[in-house]
Amino acid sequence: MRRTYLAGLALALTACGAQATPAEDEFSLPTAAAYFTTACPEAGTKPATDKELTYWSMWTKDEPQGKVLRYAADCFTKKTGVKVTIQWLGRAYLRQNLLPALNTDTVPDLFDQDLTNIKAAIVSAGGTRALDDVLGLKTGDGTVRDVLPAAYRDTPAIKDDAGKLFAVPYIVMGNAWWYDKKKVPGFKAPRTMDELYALLGDRSVALDGDIGYYAAWYFDQLAARYVGPGGLARAAQDPTGQLWKSDPGFLKAAEHTARIASHLVDGWDAGKFPQIQQRWADGDAAYLFMGSWGPTETREYLAKQGGGQSIDYGSFQFPMPDGATHDVVEVQQIAFGVTAKARHPEAAKAFIAYFLTRDLLAGMPAVADSLTPRRDLPVPSDLADLKAALEDPAKKHTLFMDGLDGVAGGKFAEQVFFPADNDLLKGKLTPAAFVDRLATATAAFWKTQG
Repeated sequence: MRRTYLAGLALALTACGAQATPAEDEFSLPTAAAYFTTACPEAGTKPATDKELTYWSMWTKDEPQGKVLRYAADCFTKKTGVKVTIQWLGRAYLRQNLLPALNTDTVPDLFDQDLTNIKAAIVSAGGTRALDDVLGLKTGDGTVRDVLPAAYRDTPAIKDDAGKLFAVPYIVMGNAWWYDKKKVPGFKAPRTMDELYALLGDRSVALDGDIGYYAAWYFDQLAARYVGPGGLARAAQDPTGQLWKSDPGFLKAAEHTARIASHLVDGWDAGKFPQIQQRWADGDAAYLFMGSWGPTETREYLAKQGGGQSIDYGSFQFPMPDGATHDVVEVQQIAFGVTAKARHPEAAKAFIAYFLTRDLLAGMPAVADSLTPRRDLPVPSDLADLKAALEDPAKKHTLFMDGLDGVAGGKFAEQVFFPADNDLLKGKLTPAAFVDRLATATAAFWKTQG
């Protein structure tokens, strides 16, 4: 999953609010094997005219998510008569395949990616059509509006500049501090940064430092609690660069980041992903700050190693630093979009509604160990703590890295932020020098952008 977040814009999600869902009956997740043998649910919405659709996907056909989507597509064909042709193109296809195709007549009807990527690469190029009408379509067990909580459909992050819905989510991802419950008996989540430092102990934090946004998460998480959702992106887009210096929250976040760096395991900046993550799985480090795919990746690694080693996954969020006023939790959504030039938009929209049917969407937690936006689906046990944080009404939602990695098509993060953040973690920059460098480099960056 590490290549999912290639681009994005600074758009903040609002806090989760209470949301009605269809009447719930007792439902248990099937096993991964049983999912693919369950009867296809009926389609609540059937296209009146379209008999085919083309879907370009960010997944590969052999990934668990790809297998679930292929099964759903086959069910859709059985229940509606619509043929679904899928091209499995991988994470980078939006810029490599779809964006160049927008100027041609060879575009898919349906596509998917994370919101920040879709917004930065496709919406900004005028390549999507509004999907507000999808909210009224019937799934197999309610309308799309019924089954999607407002926190995942009625937010700035999923709307274009005109306020129109440009995508509909089917996977929700968050991030957290991960630990093995077996190895931390009597664990209590830290309530202050001092308690976090005490918990982390000596050189106990695993980090694959060659992944820029993995390393950036510490500063990002802390800064967001001082400046609020959208604050980092505003500073990144300030042509003078002075917002980095005028808001004292950035310096405070940098000071905490420098302290966290002292807890990183030796070699964090010399390995190649996923070597350090695997060291955590092997027990060489006690804590790992990672996205919700962390348990899946490390479990797969341990299974390949053999020996029967396992992790009882627990997670917790960053505590609120002294003086911070924004209790945030980062969230990202994988979503469907429909191209502006789609030849079969009716079928594409009907498929979106169909896939959100509970019995179909259940494949994401059951097969792919992924969270979904539906609240009536059971949660994989290793993600229960994270799911609770994402649905905590006291927390504000903000995009991964506040969308910083999508500013200027990702160039700002690569050229300005990641190098400075890396030097802060390595101790080459003091917190004050880090903020000064961001201010200077941001101004210089925008002068070159015309």
